[in-house]
Amino acid sequence: MTITSPTAAFYLLLFVAFVWGGEFVLVDLSIAELPTNSFNAIRFMLAALAIIPIYYFSSERKQHKDYFKLIYTGLGLGFLLFIGFYTQTEGMHYTSVSNAGFITGLCVPLVSVLGFVFFKSKTSLPAWLGIITATTGIYLLTVGDKLEFNSGDLLVLICAFAFAFHIIITGKVIKGLPVLLLSTIQLFAVAAYSLIAALASPDPLFYHPENTPVSWFEQLSKTIIWTSILITAIFGTAYAYWAQSACQKIMQPHKVALIFATEPVFACISAWLFLNETLGWLGLIGAGLIIVGMLISELGDKNHPAKIETLDHTSAAP
Repeated sequence: MTITSPTAAFYLLLFVAFVWGGEFVLVDLSIAELPTNSFNAIRFMLAALAIIPIYYFSSERKQHKDYFKLIYTGLGLGFLLFIGFYTQTEGMHYTSVSNAGFITGLCVPLVSVLGFVFFKSKTSLPAWLGIITATTGIYLLTVGDKLEFNSGDLLVLICAFAFAFHIIITGKVIKGLPVLLLSTIQLFAVAAYSLIAALASPDPLFYHPENTPVSWFEQLSKTIIWTSILITAIFGTAYAYWAQSACQKIMQPHKVALIFATEPVFACISAWLFLNETLGWLGLIGAGLIIVGMLISELGDKNHPAKIETLDHTSAAP
C-alpha cells in the first residue's frame, strides 16, 4: 500500500499513537513477570515475521534494491529502536506510567531541537507553536505541579532521545528505500540485539530472579503475557513502524512527532480504565492542549496544506 494522502497519513499515525498509549498498561503488567530483553526479543521477532507476508504480496518485491544500503540502514535504525524500547520498558520497572508517558513525549520537542543542532533542519513557526503547546499539555497531563526524577525516569529520558533520533534519521534516509523490507530488517535487528542482551545477562531468560522459577511454556501461557506480546508485536510494532516509514515519505518529521504526542492521552485513558488511575482538571487541560498543538502544526502550515487523495491498493505479486 502506497500512502499518498497527508490526511490518511495523519489518521494512520494517530492510530499508532492510540495503540502505543494503550500498550503502557499491557507492558507494565507483563514486565512484572517477564524480563525486558526476553519480552522485546519475542515481540520484535513476531513483528518482523508478521511483515514478511505483506512484503511478499507487495509491489516492493519487484523493485530494484541496494541490499548493502538496506542492511546497514536497517541495522542502524534497529539499534536506535533497541535502545529506545529497552530503556523505556526497563524504566517502567522504576517509574510510573504517567512519568514514562511524559518523558517519552519529550521526543516531540527533541525532534526539532536535535534536527536543528545536528542537521540544521528548519521548522516552521506553526510547528514550533504546536510543539510548545503539545509539550505544555504533556506536562500538565502527566506531571501536574511536580516532577520527581529517579533512575527509571533517566532510562525513559534516554528512550526519548533514541526515538527522536530514529524519527529524524528515518526522515533523512527513507526516500528511495522499500518501506516494508526496511521495516522488516529493523525489527529483526531489534529482536537480535534483545536476544544477545538477554543471553549475555546472568539472570534467567523467562522470569525475574526474585520471582518463583517457571518454565518458558508456563510463562508464555499466561494470558497477560501472550496478549501483550501479540498486541505490541502486530499493532504496536509491525503496523506502527510500517506506518511511520510509509507516512514519512509525504509528512515532515516534526509533524510525525507531534501526532505521536497524543500517545500519553491514550496512555492515561487506558490507565484510568484498567488501573483505576484518575485524570484531574490539569490532566483534562493537558489532553486538550495536546490536541490543539497537533492541529496547529497540522493545519497551520500554509506551505504544506492538507489534501485528500485515495490510497493505492497493495499490488499482488505473480
